[in-house]
Amino acid sequence: MFSISRNSDGVVALTGRFDASQVDTARAVLDGITSSCTLDFSGLAYIASAGLGVLFAAQKRLVDSGQGLTLANLNPHIREIFHIAGFDHIFEIR
Repeated sequence: MFSISRNSDGVVALTGRFDASQVDTARAVLDGITSSCTLDFSGLAYIASAGLGVLFAAQKRLVDSGQGLTLANLNPHIREIFHIAGFDHIFEIR
């Protein structure tokens, strides 16, 4: 199961497993982001390459307008995936 939601302080929380079957759900939320914000990965257990692609597209769109995404609370496995993919140079990771 996967969920993505934006809370009242603007932080976007991702939980569960972000795989190809969840791309449309994630894209619907991420496409609504128009300024810099934080994505909280504390509840995310897994991310597939399709999920990485959605995040990359959102980051590219935001960076082109002078904004960007900050990723927070990545578990060690997901942090390693971002490092191996080189995404630690594309996103601010806390």
